Amino acid sequence: MPTSSRLFTKGFLSLTLSQFFGAVNDNLLKGVLSFAVASGGLWSGTLGEGGQGYVGLCLTIPFILFSGFAGQLADRTSKRSITVQVKIAEVGISLVGFAGFFAGNLWLSLSALLLLAIQSSFFGPAKYGMIPELVDTSQLSQANGSINMFTNLAVISGTLAAGPVYSLYHPEPGSSASPLLWVPGVAMLVTAAIGLFACLPIPRLKAMNPNLKINWNPFDLYFQALRDMAGSHLLFVAFAWAFFYMIGMLAILILPDYRELLNVSPTKASVLLGILGVSIGIGSISAGLISGKHIEPRLIPVGALGMTLFFTLLGLTPLDFNLVASLLFGAGIFAGFYIIPLQSLLQHLSPPAERGRFLGTANALSFVASSLGSLTFLASKAMFHLASNHIFLICAGLALVGSSVLIWRLRPLITDPSLRGR
Repeated sequence: MPTSSRLFTKGFLSLTLSQFFGAVNDNLLKGVLSFAVASGGLWSGTLGEGGQGYVGLCLTIPFILFSGFAGQLADRTSKRSITVQVKIAEVGISLVGFAGFFAGNLWLSLSALLLLAIQSSFFGPAKYGMIPELVDTSQLSQANGSINMFTNLAVISGTLAAGPVYSLYHPEPGSSASPLLWVPGVAMLVTAAIGLFACLPIPRLKAMNPNLKINWNPFDLYFQALRDMAGSHLLFVAFAWAFFYMIGMLAILILPDYRELLNVSPTKASVLLGILGVSIGIGSISAGLISGKHIEPRLIPVGALGMTLFFTLLGLTPLDFNLVASLLFGAGIFAGFYIIPLQSLLQHLSPPAERGRFLGTANALSFVASSLGSLTFLASKAMFHLASNHIFLICAGLALVGSSVLIWRLRPLITDPSLRGR
């Protein structure tokens, strides 16, 4: 199917909605589990101090192990077929989540998160690789901005829903409400079913490399893809894109602890996660609009400097709900400026026949970085006993030092007028 010069085609809208409901489910389950294992939660202490770091690892490790296979499949078969199959699997995984929460079993509930992460790892390369097949190159920045905005609206929806869902599942001590053990599972099932129906109108797409021989060693595949990327600027684009997810994972893991730091309810604590999500969405769509029909790499250093400033303020300013919310909003806006041009460059610079393989490798890199973010959080809590809000200073340091090194290596792209159409 040829790409369209229009952005909001039936296929792109269908993909966007399918991604939206998948992200809602991921963040709903992750949010409920994070509240359950964080300080004061139902399973507090079961995984040790900073237990939500292990929840984060359950979500990231499958991407490292399976993104390579997923990228090859996205090249070898129709990306539309992969999307439908993973959405069917999501319904079954939601049943596992239902059973885990209904039985009050942490390990079964974590297994559902692990399976959901495996399912999402196969969707990632198909999803991002499908965008250039559905829209014209001139629409890439706006398409990525739009899908990121809707993804972050989904993060908000799932995160905001996690607070009340957890409160219904495990009411606050002293509350007269009875636990509703079925609520998390039913919420997951309904969301998965809507996501499945949403993906069906995606038009049929041909396989880009149907004769590709599958390499069953994911690490050999990654190293080969990284060697191939090294011949262009694509390698450092992938590293810079992945680096964002290390910072993002750290920030996301910090926020559930604001429930205790600010002495607020799980629902109000989830509002902070929602604010971060909506601001990243606004930053993403703004980056797409600023870029117009081109890619605007000059937004990358602007985003890195903005994140550095706001994360520093989050680590140093007093613990006040409104102040924290305002600073998170600012950090999210600049995060959107940072990520959108990098995402567009990944798609634009990847050869069509190998786009799935390269995006799968970049996806794996992003989740290696996310896992490092989870491990950094665990070390900060268990070994150094840092107050959670002070971990934002680590986010600021990473945004300043790491991004500066990568941006320096990407300066030929940042100053390339051909990408901006000028």
